[in-house]
Amino acid sequence: MSTKKNSSKPNIVKTFHIKTFGCQMNENDSEKISGMLKALGYQEETDVNKAGLVILNTCSIRENADERVLGNIGAFKTVKKTNPDLILAVCGCMMQQPEIVNQIVTKYPQVDLIFGTHNLHQVPELLNNYQVNGNRLIEVWEDSDTIVEDLPVDRKYPFKGFVTIMNGCNNFCTYCIVPYTRGREVSRQPDKIFDEVNKLVDDGCIEITLLGQNVNSYGNDLGDAVNFAKLLRELNTIDKLKRIRFMTSHPKDLTDDVIDAIAECDKVCNYIHLPIQSGSTRILKAMNRKYTQENILDRVNKIREKIPGVAITTDIIVGFPGETEADFLETLKVIKRCQFDSAFTFLYSIRTGTPAATMADQIPDEVKHDRINRSLKVLHQISHDINQTYQDQIVEVLVEETSRNNAKRMTGRTRTGKLVNFPGNESDIGTEIMVKITEAKTFSLDGEKIGQEGIHGATHTDDDAISANS
Repeated sequence: MSTKKNSSKPNIVKTFHIKTFGCQMNENDSEKISGMLKALGYQEETDVNKAGLVILNTCSIRENADERVLGNIGAFKTVKKTNPDLILAVCGCMMQQPEIVNQIVTKYPQVDLIFGTHNLHQVPELLNNYQVNGNRLIEVWEDSDTIVEDLPVDRKYPFKGFVTIMNGCNNFCTYCIVPYTRGREVSRQPDKIFDEVNKLVDDGCIEITLLGQNVNSYGNDLGDAVNFAKLLRELNTIDKLKRIRFMTSHPKDLTDDVIDAIAECDKVCNYIHLPIQSGSTRILKAMNRKYTQENILDRVNKIREKIPGVAITTDIIVGFPGETEADFLETLKVIKRCQFDSAFTFLYSIRTGTPAATMADQIPDEVKHDRINRSLKVLHQISHDINQTYQDQIVEVLVEETSRNNAKRMTGRTRTGKLVNFPGNESDIGTEIMVKITEAKTFSLDGEKIGQEGIHGATHTDDDAISANS
């Protein structure tokens, strides 16, 4: 859809800046947008005020995410006055909500181009159409049952990359907008995934992260020939690939077969993100999560039994409609019993269009804040205690980048996802090195790089350090 806005065609300045909000799926989408733009001859501009094209890739998982994006859009009203040829595009999950699009069209004339999650591949075409006509362009597909292959990807890191294995979600949790913004589940063909991973490895990539709203249900729409456990086992055979991660697992679909595959595959990192959301069976039913407190505890026990040294993280929503103090205490009980390494904790946020938005017994903000503070106190103590088991241990770290706070220090992650900071140099980036932990903190580990000679005297490895707390 095109709406009249400009009386003349914009001058084309072939530089771009992408600002990404939200999850790894959005990050991967932004890498694809960047890849398409560079294929068109655009160059990336780090200064958002100087770019000829600015793209805001939005997230709509929570209300404050919407408000943050709208605030960013509003700021471009001033930028446009000093840079009238700037093209401002907004895409992503927020644009799949008609009421948000209508709000932008009505209140934010500085936005030139709007597209959604399902027609990402149209970026070159949409940009060209806007530049030819000079009119605001809105193109949002309601849904799509296909995944467009072979899009160019501009990866942030040459040694690690995201690989989307499926799009969409069929779960329809009562609080979640994702099935409405990302659509129903569509799995990629396994040969396409293998081809992409092999190309990444040939290009120097040693770590991949498999992405999907619910990776455990991968292959459900492809028949009996493939499932997530089989995919992990097949990817584990690829030469020169060293680490396989994945996000995100739904507890109801984390089968024994998947747990066994993680345990058996040496390249699959012993780290699982398991978003339980609540520990109360009553609230889980209201959330439409399709599992109980007993199911959670069974899965965590099975994970720890089969995967020595595993790290398990989670998501917790506090203040879901109708949550009583007793329900909240059930969540605290599960947190303590599961001993999660860390957790993303959220205040329940009303998402218009979801069933939970109209539920009775919405929880007052002051109660939500009290409960989240109490949960964080418990979670932080558990994180601190688990990290203490790393003290003086030797761990394998994939070095990712220079520390943001100290140019003489590097930062990377263990196979269990622990953030490690240590003195080093840029030549370490993209390599796996051994680091002895000298100070274990609540949210990260400090260490010193050691040579191979220092490894021989070590009595513990990364796995040993964590299994002591399991």
